[in-house]
Amino acid sequence: MKSSFNRLADYVLAAGRPGEIVSVRFAAEQSDFVRFNRGKVRQPGSVDQRVATIRLVAHGRQAAAERTLSGSDAADFRGIDEVFVALRERLPLLPPDPQLHLAAGEAHTEYAEVPRLPPTEEMVANILDEAGAANVDLVGFLAAGAVWAGYASSLGQRHWFATASFNFEWCLYLSGNVAVKSSYAGAAWNPAVLHEKIVEGRAALSVLARPPKLLAPGSYRTWLTPAAHLELLQLANDWGGFSARAAKTSQSPLLNLWGGKQTLSPLLSISEDAVGGVAPRFDDEGWERPNAVPLVASGQPGSLLVSSRSALEYGLTPNGAAREEAAQSLAMGTGTLPAAGALAALGTGLWVGNLWYTNWSNRFIGRATGMTRFATFWVENGEVVAPVQAMRFDDSLFRIWGSELEALGAEAETMLSGSTYYRRSTDSFRLPGALLRSLALTL
Repeated sequence: MKSSFNRLADYVLAAGRPGEIVSVRFAAEQSDFVRFNRGKVRQPGSVDQRVATIRLVAHGRQAAAERTLSGSDAADFRGIDEVFVALRERLPLLPPDPQLHLAAGEAHTEYAEVPRLPPTEEMVANILDEAGAANVDLVGFLAAGAVWAGYASSLGQRHWFATASFNFEWCLYLSGNVAVKSSYAGAAWNPAVLHEKIVEGRAALSVLARPPKLLAPGSYRTWLTPAAHLELLQLANDWGGFSARAAKTSQSPLLNLWGGKQTLSPLLSISEDAVGGVAPRFDDEGWERPNAVPLVASGQPGSLLVSSRSALEYGLTPNGAAREEAAQSLAMGTGTLPAAGALAALGTGLWVGNLWYTNWSNRFIGRATGMTRFATFWVENGEVVAPVQAMRFDDSLFRIWGSELEALGAEAETMLSGSTYYRRSTDSFRLPGALLRSLALTL
């Protein structure tokens, strides 16, 4: 795949004329997708695709077009010629782009992770064996395979990235609307980890068969599993919580942190961790991503994510952030509470397995709301007593990650984005569970 990209890049750069800047962004994948229902394979499929995005810049104007590639150089190069004809016709009709800021200078990088995945058939066999042994109705979706990305420009940039990963999300279904949701993702498949997660889910399913407990609105001591905790971290990330542009325009839900009005718990550290993720190490304009960007350091504000356009507009230094300035490889530091001791540390309170419908009740002060979902239990004296009917929470991230954060889990779980629109997402998250002194439930 790398040689195909290099031939494509050489052809695109040679097509540039004097006074023009040209670049090509390359994205490819070979992915297997498998849907499961009732513990059996329902629908298998595969995708093998390559896409090139050509950008043409002249006189401060830019235009870009995407082209699906066939893998045949002759056919693809003819298509590239057609793209350049269309871009040169379009470019004079466009206004100058005052925030155009492409990476310049000689810079060549290459990162290619050695694949550690077994054949998809082997992963599927493991899943079917576990579902059969546990005698459960498993409904889920597996996506696995290789992803490649490349970037080259006439300004001297050439970057290459290759990795392979999997993401398996599933529910163990009981009856009605009762189910336990789980996920397993990463770059190395381990059947023992899958087995452990299926066993945990089966145990949770047996508890869900008990009569549910109805809680009155109020504040409850709470353990958020990594999956539940992710919903809050992802909400902050998706809405510009770590974005330089959102902070500069007073739209960040964590504005009080960046403005120095509030801090978070000294237990909390969050970073954009390119080394620990599966996303390319460069952005769409050719800017390289640092190995790590410390966003929150022991509760104090760190650096913000700065795209090349925001850097030009606000006089900042770009750090490889995508245009939307959301982290692509978000990581939260671990604490000291082992997962095996979480129930005992919780004592009496809520064990929240998942959250859903998360949104802002007041975005500008970081106040979030949502519903508990799936395996959420009432715990007494460190023992699970009963499932809890769905409840709505409404609380501030400055409390959840501030005054109410008692401990973070000692183990972090890796979770990948399940998005497959256009192509498999390479966004990843790594974070522990969180023990809260209280979480406000409103109804």
